[in-house]
Amino acid sequence: MSTPYSCFTAYDVRGRVPDELNQTIAARIGCSFAEQFVAQKLVIGHDMRLSSPSLAQSMIHALTDQGVEVVDIGLCGTEEVYYAVFSGENQGIDGGIMVTASHNPADYNGMKLVRKGARPVSGDSGLGAIGARAADDDWWHRVQAARTSRAGTYKKNFDKSSYIKHLLTLIDTDELQPLTLVVNGGNGCAGPIIDLLAEHLPFTFIRINHEPDGTFPNGIPNPLLPEKREATAAAVREHGADLGIAWDGDFDRCFLYDENGRFIEGYYIVGLLAVAILQDHPGATILHDPRLIWNTREMVTRAGGNPVMTKTGHAFIKEKMRETDAVYGGEMSAHHYFRDFGYCDTGMLPWLLACRLMSVQNSPLSTMVDERMDAYPVSGEINSRVRDPDGVIRAVEQQYKDGEKDYTDGLSVEFPRYRFNLRKSNTEPVLRLNVETRADPQLLKQKTRELLSIIRSD
Repeated sequence: MSTPYSCFTAYDVRGRVPDELNQTIAARIGCSFAEQFVAQKLVIGHDMRLSSPSLAQSMIHALTDQGVEVVDIGLCGTEEVYYAVFSGENQGIDGGIMVTASHNPADYNGMKLVRKGARPVSGDSGLGAIGARAADDDWWHRVQAARTSRAGTYKKNFDKSSYIKHLLTLIDTDELQPLTLVVNGGNGCAGPIIDLLAEHLPFTFIRINHEPDGTFPNGIPNPLLPEKREATAAAVREHGADLGIAWDGDFDRCFLYDENGRFIEGYYIVGLLAVAILQDHPGATILHDPRLIWNTREMVTRAGGNPVMTKTGHAFIKEKMRETDAVYGGEMSAHHYFRDFGYCDTGMLPWLLACRLMSVQNSPLSTMVDERMDAYPVSGEINSRVRDPDGVIRAVEQQYKDGEKDYTDGLSVEFPRYRFNLRKSNTEPVLRLNVETRADPQLLKQKTRELLSIIRSD
């Protein structure tokens, strides 16, 4: 079988348009996906990128030619495809494909694929086989020659009311206070959903970069980049808002700013949301990734929950959540997963839960996170490009051989006053470092410098 196209990664499909991903490749991927999972009915959605509608339509045409029933949900966020697949709203759904490149540059596009029940399709669950089949010219010729005499059905379903209703059932809107919120959709797909939710919420919304626009008039929406944070922060300060919220293009990641316009690291939000969820699910299991752990474990334990560490990445977390019946899983990268949302990540539920917690506790976000940030200061994720990632990890492990080690994801080393995680990127020769200490910012600076000097000596 052929080698997969270069647009196939460990977790999804990403590539430059049109040389790495185009309408023909999209059609092949769609048909290969359907064959891999013997899919008879699929959901297709797309983001606001200029190339997304044509890629989605190319897939739809190829799939219906093969007799597949397609439900087209149009412009949407990734979690809307997840919801359409797991909710049973459209009966008999075998999977879904979201055309998106999330926060990649404007000339990129991609796909996120899920099978029945919105279970992720990754390298360990058929993604490589889909890519290899799609790149096989002989297979594609056979597919085209064997077009079914019974064309598949095509149905548009742009009604988002069931999805909106489901989100609202996961919080008690009667507990919400009339907060003022700055919402920055980054000209991605979040804006229309905010407008639909706003009808049911007691909030005043200050909307910036609100309309979906694939020309990216305000740049690529990626709030993880420091240079992309000031617009939201400035609007919070200008309007005296209680909270700032920003999303990436397909809004599967949600980023929060306190009432002072301060960007809050996703690590501290994980602990906060865990506490919010445990109020409704006492004693439940909460998953967290291995990069930063002390704050999350302490908050979950204090709230009566059971913290469990799992490997970074949506496929691993979703699998572990099902295995442990976890109610919530959080990554410091601002991906948040909920059992009541099909074990999937959503960028809408986190800010709703944060608003509920602020309302119930009658407390600003800053008050809820300041103590935690002082107790466990962090370095932030620091990337280093190196020639030999495995060799660098071995050198670091040898240097810190006296620490307690864990290999859940990369190398984690723990000492009484500090710990760190060093892991490889899945897509490039980059090492990602995270360091945390117990209430010691000076030790944090010292150990971060010390580790980087070893890492970057390569």
